[in-house]
Amino acid sequence: MRSASGLEEGSEGLAMFAVIYRWQVVPGLEAQFEAGWRRGTERIAAEFGGWGSRLHKQEDGAYIAYAQWPNEDAWKKAMESRMDHSDNEARKMYREAIVPGTFETIAKGDVVADLLELRRP
Repeated sequence: MRSASGLEEGSEGLAMFAVIYRWQVVPGLEAQFEAGWRRGTERIAAEFGGWGSRLHKQEDGAYIAYAQWPNEDAWKKAMESRMDHSDNEARKMYREAIVPGTFETIAKGDVVADLLELRRP
Protein backbone atom coordinates (compact mmCIF):
# COMPACT_ATOMS: atom_id res chain seq x y z
CA MET A 1 0.00 0.00 0.00
CA ARG A 2 1.40 3.40 -0.99
CA SER A 3 0.68 6.58 0.96
CA ALA A 4 0.33 10.05 -0.56
CA SER A 5 3.97 10.70 0.34
CA GLY A 6 5.17 7.82 -1.81
CA LEU A 7 6.33 5.59 1.03
CA GLU A 8 5.33 1.97 0.62
CA GLU A 9 4.49 -0.42 3.38
CA GLY A 10 7.45 -2.73 3.91
CA SER A 11 9.65 -1.01 1.33
CA GLU A 12 13.31 -0.34 2.06
CA GLY A 13 15.34 2.59 0.84
CA LEU A 14 12.51 5.11 0.63
CA ALA A 15 13.01 7.98 3.03
CA MET A 16 11.17 10.98 4.35
CA PHE A 17 12.14 13.50 7.00
CA ALA A 18 9.57 15.58 8.88
CA VAL A 19 9.90 18.78 10.88
CA ILE A 20 7.32 20.47 13.10
CA TYR A 21 7.50 24.23 13.67
CA ARG A 22 5.55 26.51 16.01
CA TRP A 23 4.87 30.27 15.96
CA GLN A 24 2.81 32.83 17.83
CA VAL A 25 1.24 35.37 15.48
CA VAL A 26 0.44 38.99 16.28
CA PRO A 27 -3.35 39.24 16.84
CA GLY A 28 -4.98 40.71 13.75
CA LEU A 29 -2.17 39.59 11.40
CA GLU A 30 -3.29 35.98 10.99
CA ALA A 31 -4.40 36.35 7.35
CA GLN A 32 -1.12 38.09 6.47
CA PHE A 33 0.88 35.30 8.15
CA GLU A 34 -1.11 32.56 6.43
CA ALA A 35 -0.76 34.16 2.98
CA GLY A 36 2.97 34.75 3.43
CA TRP A 37 3.48 31.25 4.83
CA ARG A 38 1.69 29.72 1.81
CA ARG A 39 3.76 31.66 -0.72
CA GLY A 40 7.01 31.05 1.16
CA THR A 41 6.32 27.34 1.46
CA GLU A 42 5.69 27.12 -2.28
CA ARG A 43 9.06 28.81 -2.96
CA ILE A 44 10.86 26.56 -0.45
CA ALA A 45 9.50 23.51 -2.27
CA ALA A 46 10.54 24.86 -5.67
CA GLU A 47 13.96 26.18 -4.64
CA PHE A 48 15.13 23.82 -1.88
CA GLY A 49 13.35 20.56 -2.68
CA GLY A 50 10.97 20.53 0.28
CA TRP A 51 7.92 18.29 -0.15
CA GLY A 52 5.45 20.81 1.21
CA SER A 53 3.82 21.51 4.52
CA ARG A 54 0.53 21.67 6.38
CA LEU A 55 -0.34 24.65 8.55
CA HIS A 56 -2.52 24.23 11.63
CA LYS A 57 -3.94 26.79 14.03
CA GLN A 58 -4.28 25.78 17.67
CA GLU A 59 -7.06 26.87 20.01
CA ASP A 60 -4.63 29.22 21.79
CA GLY A 61 -3.90 30.99 18.48
CA ALA A 62 -0.45 29.48 17.96
CA TYR A 63 0.36 28.06 14.54
CA ILE A 64 1.97 24.67 13.95
CA ALA A 65 3.39 23.55 10.60
CA TYR A 66 4.29 20.00 9.66
CA ALA A 67 6.85 20.01 6.82
CA GLN A 68 8.11 17.06 4.81
CA TRP A 69 11.53 16.69 3.20
CA PRO A 70 13.10 13.87 1.19
CA ASN A 71 15.79 13.49 3.88
CA GLU A 72 17.52 15.33 6.72
CA ASP A 73 20.41 16.47 4.51
CA ALA A 74 18.04 18.36 2.18
CA TRP A 75 16.46 20.10 5.19
CA LYS A 76 19.86 20.97 6.71
CA LYS A 77 21.07 22.42 3.41
CA ALA A 78 17.95 24.63 3.22
CA MET A 79 18.43 25.68 6.85
CA GLU A 80 22.02 26.79 6.12
CA SER A 81 20.56 29.77 4.26
CA ARG A 82 17.63 30.13 6.71
CA MET A 83 15.52 29.03 3.70
CA ASP A 84 16.26 32.34 1.99
CA HIS A 85 13.90 31.83 -0.97
CA SER A 86 13.28 34.30 -3.80
CA ASP A 87 9.88 35.69 -2.68
CA ASN A 88 10.99 38.60 -0.51
CA GLU A 89 7.45 39.96 -0.18
CA ALA A 90 6.20 36.63 1.22
CA ARG A 91 9.08 36.52 3.69
CA LYS A 92 8.27 40.05 4.85
CA MET A 93 4.57 39.16 5.21
CA TYR A 94 5.11 36.18 7.51
CA ARG A 95 8.07 37.55 9.47
CA GLU A 96 6.26 40.80 10.31
CA ALA A 97 3.28 38.78 11.56
CA ILE A 98 5.27 36.58 13.96
CA VAL A 99 5.58 37.60 17.60
CA PRO A 100 9.35 38.12 18.04
CA GLY A 101 11.15 35.23 19.69
CA THR A 102 8.31 32.72 19.31
CA PHE A 103 9.46 30.68 16.29
CA GLU A 104 10.68 27.25 17.30
CA THR A 105 11.39 23.85 15.81
CA ILE A 106 9.56 21.53 18.18
CA ALA A 107 10.31 18.17 16.56
CA LYS A 108 12.24 16.65 13.67
CA GLY A 109 13.07 13.15 12.57
CA ASP A 110 12.85 10.36 10.06
CA VAL A 111 9.40 9.06 9.23
CA VAL A 112 9.17 5.38 10.17
CA ALA A 113 5.54 4.84 9.12
CA ASP A 114 3.23 6.92 6.98
CA LEU A 115 -0.50 6.34 7.04
CA LEU A 116 -1.50 9.90 6.18
CA GLU A 117 -3.44 10.09 2.91
CA LEU A 118 -4.01 13.25 0.93
CA ARG A 119 -7.76 13.85 0.79
CA ARG A 120 -9.53 16.99 -0.26
CA PRO A 121 -13.12 17.79 0.73
